[in-house]
Amino acid sequence: MDESRTCPALYRTEEDDSKVQQGGSLVRCGTISGTAATQCTACKLQGSKGRQYNRRMSLQAGKIGFIGAGNMAESLITGLLQAKLTTPSQMIASDIDATRCELIRGKYRITTTTKNFEAADGVDILVLAVEPQVLDDVLAEIAAAVQVTTVIVSVAAGYPIENIARHLPRLREKKIVRAMPNTPSAIREGVTALSCHRDVPAGDVAVAKALFESIGKVVVVDERLMDAVTGLSGSGPAYVYVMIEALADGGVKMGLPRQTAQLLAAQTVAGAAHLVLASGEHPGLLKDRVASPGGTTIAGIHALEQGKFRATVTSAVEAATNRSIELGL
Repeated sequence: MDESRTCPALYRTEEDDSKVQQGGSLVRCGTISGTAATQCTACKLQGSKGRQYNRRMSLQAGKIGFIGAGNMAESLITGLLQAKLTTPSQMIASDIDATRCELIRGKYRITTTTKNFEAADGVDILVLAVEPQVLDDVLAEIAAAVQVTTVIVSVAAGYPIENIARHLPRLREKKIVRAMPNTPSAIREGVTALSCHRDVPAGDVAVAKALFESIGKVVVVDERLMDAVTGLSGSGPAYVYVMIEALADGGVKMGLPRQTAQLLAAQTVAGAAHLVLASGEHPGLLKDRVASPGGTTIAGIHALEQGKFRATVTSAVEAATNRSIELGL
C-alpha cells in the first residue's frame, strides 16, 4: 500500500494508532483516487503524507466556530479546552446576547461576536448550537460565509441533515454531522449520538467524534434512529433523576435523613452505571450477583416487577420517542 497517498484518518484511540505501526490497515478517503472533492478535513489540515493521524492533531490544527453560545456550546468549549484539543485563539462563538458574548469571552478567552456571519467565516469546523426554530434564518445568514470544505456539526434537535445541505449549497461536499448530546455533557459525563450525511469522509467523522468525546462518550447511528436516541439518552437523565428521587424517598420512609438518603441513592446509581460500563457485562448478570437466594435484593426486585417497573421504563422511552416524532425533533 502506498501510504503517501493514504488518508490519515484512522482509529479512535492512541492504542489503536499503534496498530498502524505494527502493519494495521488504514482507512482511506477520496484523495486516494485523486478526487479532491472528497478530501477529508483531516487530510486538508494535516496533509496526505502518510503521517499517523490522530484527531487531537486535526482539532488543534483547525479553527472552530460556534453559532450560539448557550449551555451546550459552553460545554463543548469547556471540554475541548480541558482536554487540550484546541486553544482559545482557535475558537470563535456568536450569540445574539451581547452580555452572553462578554461572559464567554471573559471566562474562556475566546473570540466572541454578535454576528453569526463572523463566527462562520473561515472556520474549519462550524457547530450549529441554536434552537431549531431559528436555524432556517441562521443558515440563510451564514451561507455565504461557510467555506466549501467546512465540516458542519449541528446540535439543533430534530433538524434534518438534508435541510442543512439545502441551505448551504456552497458546500463542495456535504460534510454535515447531526448530534444529539444530553445534559450530563455539562460535566463531561454525557453521551452523544452522531448521524452523518452519506458523503462525510471517515476523517471528518473522526473529527466530530473527537469534538464530542471531550464531553463524554459517542455513538454513531443512522439518522432515522435519532428519535429513539431522543427518547432514550436525550430524555433518559430525567428518568434517572425520578428513580434517584424515588430511592431516596424510600430511604426516608425507612428512617434515613433526607441528605443521607439522597447521597446513598445517587452514588448507588452512579456506581452501578459505572460498573456496567467498566465490566462490559450484561446488567442482568450483574443484578443476579447482587440478588442472593431468599435475600433482601430479590424481595425488592419482586416488588419492582409487581409494579411493572421494566414495562414502565420501556414505555417511557417509547412515549418520548413517539413524541419526538410528533414534534419533528
